[in-house]
Amino acid sequence: MPDNIILLFQPPHSPQLNPIEQVWQYTKRRLRWLLPKNLDDLRAALYAEIGKLTKSIIASIARRQYILEALSVASF
Repeated sequence: MPDNIILLFQPPHSPQLNPIEQVWQYTKRRLRWLLPKNLDDLRAALYAEIGKLTKSIIASIARRQYILEALSVASF
């Protein structure tokens, strides 16, 4: 294993530690009051909301303190 790779073991079934789950939670919160008339309206709203996600928004949503702590311990 290369020295610049840090393994971070996660407990099984821990969606709160999975960054994509955090992104989906953010997206669902943004759409929670939407009342689509049909599946096509919901799909269009979802695509529009996902289209608004920038790299910085995703990074801020998915940032986890345990990752930052592991990197600081490893001197990165």
